Amino acid sequence: ACMCETLQRSGTVRANRKLTDALFVLDIESPDVAASMQPGQFIHVKIPGMDDHILRRPFSVYQVDEGAGTMSVLYQCVGYGTDHLSRLEAPFTLDIIGPVGNRWEIPEGQRVLLVAGGVGAAPLFIFAEQLVSAGKEVDVVLGAQTKDALVAREAYMAVLGREPYCATDDGTYGYHGFCTGVVSELLQTKPYDLVACCGPEPMMKSLCDITSAKNIPTAISLEKRMACGIGACLSCVVATTEGFKRSCVDGPIFDAAKVVW
Repeated sequence: ACMCETLQRSGTVRANRKLTDALFVLDIESPDVAASMQPGQFIHVKIPGMDDHILRRPFSVYQVDEGAGTMSVLYQCVGYGTDHLSRLEAPFTLDIIGPVGNRWEIPEGQRVLLVAGGVGAAPLFIFAEQLVSAGKEVDVVLGAQTKDALVAREAYMAVLGREPYCATDDGTYGYHGFCTGVVSELLQTKPYDLVACCGPEPMMKSLCDITSAKNIPTAISLEKRMACGIGACLSCVVATTEGFKRSCVDGPIFDAAKVVW
């Protein structure tokens, strides 16, 4: 569990950058929240100009620059709220609650595999940085629908010092197919002490089938649609072998062996 305090702050959006037709990056200046952000945690954001939509939106934090007091959020336009957000021009102010949730823990073992589907590449990035700093051997598998959507590839290259394994659904870059295909191949030759994963739920379920067959500890991010973000409303429950858990405060990182799919 994270001991850092969850803060409510107003953050200034310094940039709202379009990467592809559907993918954007927000650079948010909020020094207190940025300084205490851990890998896997998220911020709960009230999108301005949407008074008819009172619910906050959870956004995973992609990169942190403590010196500048900023954090970046990679987001995908999937509905009314994110579409509205993508049209806002910087600078503007956001009402932020964060950091929320638990984190991926650095394992005692040496070898770690990070598996990301789509925008799941964002929350795993800070973890990759921490693992490399801790001297771990890190492999990264990035999956996306097409080459243009592999927007985090160069950032991971810079941290790893080499190309991450890539998979695209349409075969425009790297392995042709889902990233689970790459994982299956890697696991034939490499023993890992931990697999950490974030992506669409069907992808994570099939990944967990693969890793559980080999008894590899696996920690997944189950970021459900959340209403309150503080554990009160129970809109984001996850079924586990220890009963129902709330992904906002008990998660979003869960031990895959305890998740009931």
